[in-house]
Amino acid sequence: MRSLRTALLLFVLCVPGVHAQNRATLPDFTQLMKKQGPAVVNVTATRKSAPAPSASAGGNSAKPRGGAKEGQPEDPMLEFFRRFLPDPNEREARQGLASGFIISDDGYILTNAHVVDGFDDVSVRLADAKREFKAKVVGFDKRTDVALLKVEAKGLPVAKLGNSKALQPGEWVAAIGSPFGFANTITAGIVSATERSLPDEVYVPFIQTDVAVNPGNSGGPLLNLNGEVVGVNSMIYSGTGGYMGVSFAIPIEVAMTVSKQLQAQGKVVRGRIGIAIQPLTKELAQSFKLDATSGAVVVSVDPSGPAAKAGVKLGDVVLDWNGKPIEDPNELPRMVAASKPGSAAKMRVWRGGKAETVAITVGEVQPDATKTSKESNPKVPPPNRLGLAVRELPPEDRKTLGVEYGLVVVDVARPNAAMPILPGDVIVAVNQQPFKSVEEFNKLIAEAQKGQKIALLVRRGEGALYVPVEAG
Repeated sequence: MRSLRTALLLFVLCVPGVHAQNRATLPDFTQLMKKQGPAVVNVTATRKSAPAPSASAGGNSAKPRGGAKEGQPEDPMLEFFRRFLPDPNEREARQGLASGFIISDDGYILTNAHVVDGFDDVSVRLADAKREFKAKVVGFDKRTDVALLKVEAKGLPVAKLGNSKALQPGEWVAAIGSPFGFANTITAGIVSATERSLPDEVYVPFIQTDVAVNPGNSGGPLLNLNGEVVGVNSMIYSGTGGYMGVSFAIPIEVAMTVSKQLQAQGKVVRGRIGIAIQPLTKELAQSFKLDATSGAVVVSVDPSGPAAKAGVKLGDVVLDWNGKPIEDPNELPRMVAASKPGSAAKMRVWRGGKAETVAITVGEVQPDATKTSKESNPKVPPPNRLGLAVRELPPEDRKTLGVEYGLVVVDVARPNAAMPILPGDVIVAVNQQPFKSVEEFNKLIAEAQKGQKIALLVRRGEGALYVPVEAG
């Protein structure tokens, strides 16, 4: 019997074409690399001002963002989905290496907003390593992490764009970029999910993959097997600052919609109605006498916003927007954002055991407190003992956020695992105590001992959270 099994195994191994058939089922990325590799570029961003030395670190380079401090466990809530910037060893020179790809032969290039945000000079080197250009930042949108660059050149190789909506979980994809500065590096994997919603990322339905993405891959293309760009690599889930098997890309349709607005008007315009929502759970649906859990529960209404003026109330369940059902509550902010400010919209809500239709005139999302044009930014103030450079939030921005007073973070001198604050965050309280001036804020943080944790109440986008920061 044993000899019979051995003979059958030898027969299978010797059948012509068995190995060839197995090889044929594996993806071949050679043609993809040849066709799309030339359209992928290296992006180098530099900052003229050097970072202030850290009092606690003795001026040593900071660890990669997302890494745990030695001797301390990782805090997953603080390290969840950190933006990654290239090569932490270059922080002293304020230089970052990233990726991008050419979308027009006359020099328009897509990359990530976090690649260029806060930097003074940006240059682009082509894949042939022979041509390098100084790039102009046409504009960037931090809400989607998309930036548009322009170089003065003609006849450049252009990346072929595809359709991210055709992607399916399990499908092969590849990323081309410059991880750790190694130009034109390709990595491959499969799609884990499409339209993934992430915390504090309300405008982007991310593509989740297991493609190896590391510092320097930011802004590079995610491609399908046809060699078409289906996404822009943007972020990773990491407890170390490096790739851990989960990476996220911005769908190419989202990136192109943003880039067209940036090219046309230098900014992105989004609709707003002035409500906050939460998912409709089974328990809530039962209490509202609803049979299904599709929809979004209104938990906050801006008194001066379009929704309030239209009669939307706390506890309303939004069922559809302009006739499109809300299957996932994360769909509603995207639908509203895609609506043109000033346009008329109809929103069907469930209230008091019956459905009603509300007519709303869409408002406009106000721009971020920090401007997209770096030339218009005033001089960055010196960092405080927390390693944060802050300035007063203007009165008009306070009104938009709905706060009496706040300090906007304009620079982070010690970006590492112990510093989860990001530029653009607005600090409104210290250890549950509000403040009304920079002097009062500095007095509150001065009371902490070195190494002590200070809880900062931070407004980030439309959300609020307490963030523990170690005093230096």
